[in-house]
Amino acid sequence: MKFLQTIGTFFRGWTDSVAALMIAAFDRVSSPRVIRLIEQDNGGFAVEAASKSENLPARIAFADGSLSAPNLAAMFRGSRVEIVLQPKRFLFRPLELPARAADFLDGIVRAQIDRLTPWSASEAVFGCSPPIESGSESITTVIAATTRKVAMTYVQAVLIFHPAAVAVCTDVAERNAGRVKVFEQKARGHLDAARLSRALLAGLGATAVGTLLAVIAATYVADSLGAQEDELARQISQRRAAIRASSDGGDRSPIAALERRKYETPASVIVLDALTRVLPDHTYVTELHLAGNKLQIVGITRDAPSLIPLIEQSQHFTRATFYAPTTRSSSDPGERFHIEARIEPKNTAVP
Repeated sequence: MKFLQTIGTFFRGWTDSVAALMIAAFDRVSSPRVIRLIEQDNGGFAVEAASKSENLPARIAFADGSLSAPNLAAMFRGSRVEIVLQPKRFLFRPLELPARAADFLDGIVRAQIDRLTPWSASEAVFGCSPPIESGSESITTVIAATTRKVAMTYVQAVLIFHPAAVAVCTDVAERNAGRVKVFEQKARGHLDAARLSRALLAGLGATAVGTLLAVIAATYVADSLGAQEDELARQISQRRAAIRASSDGGDRSPIAALERRKYETPASVIVLDALTRVLPDHTYVTELHLAGNKLQIVGITRDAPSLIPLIEQSQHFTRATFYAPTTRSSSDPGERFHIEARIEPKNTAVP
């Protein structure tokens, strides 16, 4: 649990830093228009702006915590408003410090504000003039301070018009210290640091979830492809084993079946050769039918009955018999016979 809290703290700090850098960069790139409200003796404000515009009023009245003038919303929206209050609203204190304290001036004054002013650090707003060397190893600054309640009275009157930022300043006449800013508040807009940090944290979380889902999906797909690859490898191995078994000459292999068919099926050429050897010269074959292991011949001869023993004497034929009557016509030079015999497959020629 502590480990998760540590990670959460780290990421929150990281997003806060990134948000602050983004806002600072945006502020440098897009500097808003600066409008100064200079407090007058009658309690109202004179308006100063870097660029003159017909829409800017010369004076703005202030009463009961509200500003009143034409076109205030258009004038203040998106602008940086600097409220310059009269010095009579502030308490000024000179402060002498060692020269090396110049880099930590704000923190040092904040730690001693209750000794320098009648208010505590939570009740006061303050600013310091640029330090001036008062010796070889010391500096002098002027502190301008007032209550937070006074500053917020004017700040709230401007914030309702949605400016980009509101600052409270005053002029320090003592030692010609110039203008000092005692308070500044940036409006909560689209680039609010807290909101931007939360958005960055949410985006980081969404990216982490998306990455996790992508890893899970990739793992699932890899497992599925691996299973398919194993199945293909298994089928290939089986097919190779069957091919090897076939090449080994087994009784059920395709090669063995072809070999058996080779020797069990009679060859037509060998049958014809055997017939020419056994039949006498006065015998003529006019028809020959070969179907499987059965041979049928039709022809003319001088002595038909003598053909049966001649055919059976051959090692290629058995069971020779007449399958139709023997006939003689006046046009034939001999007897017309119809003999049927069984073929014994011996696919080698007999010398």
